Amino acid sequence: MKIQIITLFPAMFGGVFEHSMLFKAQDKKLAEIELINLRDHGLGPRRTVDDTPYGGGDGMILKPEPLAAAIAQAKKSNKKAKVILLSPGGERLKQKRVRELSRESGLILVCGRYEGYDERITSLADAEISIGDYVLTGGEIPAMVLVDAVVRLIPGVLGGETSAVDESFSEADKLEYPQYTRPEQWQGLKVPDVLLSGDHADIARWREQQSLKRTRRRQARTETD
Repeated sequence: MKIQIITLFPAMFGGVFEHSMLFKAQDKKLAEIELINLRDHGLGPRRTVDDTPYGGGDGMILKPEPLAAAIAQAKKSNKKAKVILLSPGGERLKQKRVRELSRESGLILVCGRYEGYDERITSLADAEISIGDYVLTGGEIPAMVLVDAVVRLIPGVLGGETSAVDESFSEADKLEYPQYTRPEQWQGLKVPDVLLSGDHADIARWREQQSLKRTRRRQARTETD
C-alpha cells in the first residue's frame, strides 16, 4: 500500500514513521509512505497556501488551488488512491473503517491547518475522517493515528498471524480481554488461575467473558458522559 500525506509540516512525521511497526512495514516493502509538502504547490513568489475567510472571521483558510494541485500530484502515482480529508467534522474513525481502508491500494491523506480548508476541496475527497470530538492544531497527528491503525493491519506487519484479529475492536467493536505475563504474583496481585490451568477451552471462555465485561463497562461510561 502507498500512503501519501499532504501537509505543511512534513518534518513532524519523521520520529513516528522511522520506528517500530511503521518502520518495519516500510523496510519490508509492505507499505510506502510519501510526504507531499503543500507549500511546494503554493501560489506566487511567496508560495501562498492560505487566505482570509469570506464573510469575515478570525484565522486563515487553506486555499483550494494548492490543495487541488497537491492531490493531483499524488494521484499521478496511483489513480485509484482514496482521498481522505482529516477533519473534526468527518466521520468518527472506528476499527471497521480502518479495516476497509487497509484493503485499499493507496490513500491520500490531507492535513488541514489554521481554521480549516476551503469547503470546495471536499469535491475532490472520497471521505472526511475525524479521530474524535475535539480540535487539534492541524491534521498531522490524526494522519499519524490513521496511518498507524491502517498499516498494522497489512498482512506481514505484525508478528503473530492472529495479532490483529484478537485485539480490541476487531470483532463487533468488542474490547480485548485482560492480558498477563510473568511473574505469577506482583505486589500482591496474582495472575488468574484459569490462565495457569492449561485448559484451553476454559481459557477461551474466560477471555470471552472478560471481553464482554470490559466492553459493557466502557459502553456504560460512554452513555453517562
